[in-house]
Formats: sequence, structure tokens, C-alpha cells
Amino acid sequence: MPRTLTARAVLVGCAVAVVSVFVTALVAIPLASRAVEARTRESLAAEATVVAAALRATPRPAGDQKLLDALRERDISLFLLRRGVPDQPGLPPAVLAQVADGSFSGSAIIGGVPSLVEARPINNNNGNAVVLTHPRATGIWRAIGQNLWLALLAGLAAGVLAGVLLGSRLARPIRNAAVAAMRLGGGERGIRVPVEPPQEVESLAHALNGLAEALSTSEGRQRDFLLSVSHELRTPLTTIRGYAEALSDGVIEGDGAARAGRTVLAEAERLDRLVTDLLALARLDAVDFPLTPLPVDLAAIVAETATTWRPRCAAAGVTLVVEAPSFPVPAFTDPGRTRQILDGLLENALRVVPAGAAIVLATRPGTVASALEVRDGGPGFTDDDLRVVFERGALRQRYDGVRKGGSGLGLALVHGLVRRLGGQIEAGHAPEGGARFTITLPQQPYEALTFA
Repeated sequence: MPRTLTARAVLVGCAVAVVSVFVTALVAIPLASRAVEARTRESLAAEATVVAAALRATPRPAGDQKLLDALRERDISLFLLRRGVPDQPGLPPAVLAQVADGSFSGSAIIGGVPSLVEARPINNNNGNAVVLTHPRATGIWRAIGQNLWLALLAGLAAGVLAGVLLGSRLARPIRNAAVAAMRLGGGERGIRVPVEPPQEVESLAHALNGLAEALSTSEGRQRDFLLSVSHELRTPLTTIRGYAEALSDGVIEGDGAARAGRTVLAEAERLDRLVTDLLALARLDAVDFPLTPLPVDLAAIVAETATTWRPRCAAAGVTLVVEAPSFPVPAFTDPGRTRQILDGLLENALRVVPAGAAIVLATRPGTVASALEVRDGGPGFTDDDLRVVFERGALRQRYDGVRKGGSGLGLALVHGLVRRLGGQIEAGHAPEGGARFTITLPQQPYEALTFA
């Protein structure tokens, strides 16, 4: 099988031409054969009438030999019957019987060859007649074969030409797409493929152009994300380094050393959280990401989480409200990872909610899945924010210097954890005026989701 598209198009074109010629021949040959036979019979009948008339006028004309030669050149045999007896063997008895009754026009086997037969009486009552025979297939298949080969060669030539043109036309945009894909693989993100028909090629061009655009956008966000993470890592490192140098130089002593130690400890904990989040995000796509899903009560997890977070909220002047039923809310999930999700959402909310506002932690059962919800009275999100809220570093880049924010890792990590737990998460507007995050977790065992 040819490897290139052009060669395959040429092969298909030639095959179509050959099939077309032979199908046409199967239909045309019987029609052509009947037409040739009809013309031959008409000509033979006219010859028989002329020869009978000539012999009727002159039984043995001087030009009889010339007549025989002329007929023989056209592959016509002449038999003369005198009183019903032929002048040479070869005529079957059935033909002789028909001739005896008068004129005859039909077919018979003459000398072992299927032939057309035309007989005319020389006179009316003495059994004298002239019989002309002509092989039925003489020249028919030869003429048809010659024309068939010409048509076949013409069809093959047309198939090759059509295949070359079609293959080149189809291969050009595919080659362009291949070149563009290689250049994309080489790091050129500004390359675009011309959009041209047919529709399948247009779809390929749109797909490649969309891929280039998505790669460019994704790499831009990754660069921004790395820059923001680098900044987040550098800030606590700078603080730790500064206090460490001050302590080593003896600049800070006494009570100042204790305060410096607490500051270094807080920055180290902040740095540890950043590194932990980065490692968790990196491992989310791994098959061996540790998960231990089991039947749990979401109401109990919410109550435990509220107990832990209520003092922190109170210290920030924020009210933590719990909305949970008095009965268990079933779910099949990893309790540790579920608590990690709630901690991440509460950390994100407490960072932006002003004093005097509220954070709501809620849970409710469903038919096949149960819900967890975190709502707040903070600044919330715009509709445009909601489209990128779970992308790494997207909101940090958008609100850097505008309002207090984190590293841009928390919501991306929460989103990944929820998906790995077989659930779904949705961001929206809260009735309290801020952001709302609704998580649904299955109530029955599920197949763990992986991205490998």
C-alpha cells in the first residue's frame, strides 16, 4: 500500500477508472453486439436479394467468379441450390428444409461456426436458390476490444491525473498542518494554519489553531503562576533570612530575640504550607495519590471543622455559622481529604472576609449525593472571575495589589481534590453577598478518578 496520500489518491483514481471502464463494457458490449449483428444481417439480406436477382437473370453470369471473390473478401459464403441440392456441403438439413419453402432469414451452425443465414429463391418452383452465410462474431469482438483498450487507457490516464490533482490538493493543507504542529512542538506559539476547504481540513486547521492559542494561554498562565509562587516563596524566605542574620550578628537580644523567633516560626509555617500545596498539586495527577474513601457522616465532619475554625474566625471578628441537619448526612469519601477541602475554602474565605461579616459552613443530603457548602460575606467574584476561579494563580494575577489574596494554589488544589474524590465543585454568588462554593460528594462507592 502506498505511504503518501497523493500515491493513494492516484491508486484509487486508477482503480475507479478500471472499474468504470469494465462496468461500462459489461453494459455496452451486448448492445454493441446486437447492433453490429443487426447491421450485418441487413447487409447480408440485401446481398442475398441482389445475388438472387442476378442469378435469376443470368444463371451462370460471366462475372460469377468475381462475385464470389467479392463476397469472400467480406467473409460471406455463397451456396447455390439446384433443385434443392447444394453445390457444396456445409448447409444443415434444417436450413435446406426452410429454403425449400421459400426465402429464409435466420441463424445456423455452418461448418461448426455460428453464422447468419439469408436465402433467396432464384425462381418460384424448381428448387433453385442462393444461400449467403456470414459468421456472427466476425469483427465484433475485435472492434469492441480495440475500443475497450482505448477507453481503458484513457480512463487510467484520467485517473492518474485526477489522483495527482486530488492528492496534491488534499495533501497540501495536511503538510501545512504537520509543519505547524512541528513548529508548535519546537516552541513557536505564534504559528497559525491557514483555514481552507474542504470542511474536514477546515476543522483540522481550527483545531490546530485552537491548540496553539490554548498552549500560548496556558504557558502564559504557567509563567505568571511560577512568578507568583516564586514571589510567595521569596517573601517568607527573605523574612527568615533577615531575622536569622540579625540573630547571628547579635543585633536582636532579649525579648526581641523571642519575637524574632516567633516571626521566623510563623514564616516557616507559611513556607511549609506553600510547599505542601505545591507538592499536593503536583501529585494530584498521579495514580498513587493516597485516598481512603469510606462511608462518613458529613454533618460530623462539619461540626469538627467548625470547632477548629470558630476561634480563628472570632479572633478576626468574623462569625462562623453552621447549617447542618440533626441527622447524619451520608457520603462515601476520604474524611481527611474532605477536611482538607473545607480547610482550604475556609482559609480562602477568612483571608478576604471583613470583620463583622459571616462565613457559613453548611451540609445537606441529596438523593444520590450529599452537598457541602462554604459561603461568605466577602467581596465575592464577578461572572468573569467564576470562569477562571479554579485555575492556578488566575485570581492572584487579576487582583494582585487590589485586595488581599493568597498564593493562588488553594482553590486549584480544592478543585483537584474534589474531582479525585468523585465529586463536583461549583463556584457562584452567595446570598450573604460574597462567594459560594458548593461541593457534591457521592453517597455510594465509586471508581477512583485518576488522570494518568
